[in-house]
Amino acid sequence: MFGICNLCIVPCRKEPSDRSEMVTQLLFGDHFQILETQGSWCRIKITYDEYECWIDKKQFLPIQQHSFDLLNTGDFFCVNELIQIISDKKTGQLFPIVIGSTLPNFDDGECAVENSTFGYDSAYINGHLPFTKGGLVETAMLYLHSPYLWGGKTPFGIDCSGFTQMVYKLNGIKIKRDAYQQAEQGETLSFVEEAEAGDLAFFDNDEGKIVHVGIVMDSNKIIHASGKVRIDGFDHQGIFNNDKKDYSHRLRLLKRIV
Repeated sequence: MFGICNLCIVPCRKEPSDRSEMVTQLLFGDHFQILETQGSWCRIKITYDEYECWIDKKQFLPIQQHSFDLLNTGDFFCVNELIQIISDKKTGQLFPIVIGSTLPNFDDGECAVENSTFGYDSAYINGHLPFTKGGLVETAMLYLHSPYLWGGKTPFGIDCSGFTQMVYKLNGIKIKRDAYQQAEQGETLSFVEEAEAGDLAFFDNDEGKIVHVGIVMDSNKIIHASGKVRIDGFDHQGIFNNDKKDYSHRLRLLKRIV
């Protein structure tokens, strides 16, 4: 069984309950495999990052195997404006979608899944265009001042690894969902001086677990989600909080994904 998110934003839970913590979100156009059902809940594996979580049965559109396969092999397009309006061609209804949402089977201003067709005539990213690393920081700045939200992936609430994942997605690069998973990708850098704008910096807690990630900028700065998406100082010790005038995160390692 398979499905696709046909709503703006859907919360994904750790356990099959509305009271369970939100661990990530589905955005419009995200598709997935249904691994099991339990009452009114489905445990899914999100195709984009292979993340497993629980969603409510009422919050997605079931799709057939052939539609799922087509989504996996087709070109990749996603929304490149903070918020935009999409229209259901059958009913004429309008609803919002956010930056980073996927446009399934997109062609000539329309995207479609099964018997549903949606019109979209605003800015989008073609994931198959040539990658330029300089675009990562530029994209990251679109999320500046977004409030921190555990499990969030949008400008209305985002966590540290959701932020880095979405920034890379909008530049056509896939990375995993959680910080510790992202830390296992790419090439390890030995020194802060080696890092380029767009590289990832990871930070650990007292137990040595990776608990935070941010995007390196030029001029000894880093952009990251901590309370909000913010810019702070950055050196070999870690992140220097410009408001508190003290270090807030301890550097563990640096990674170059691309």
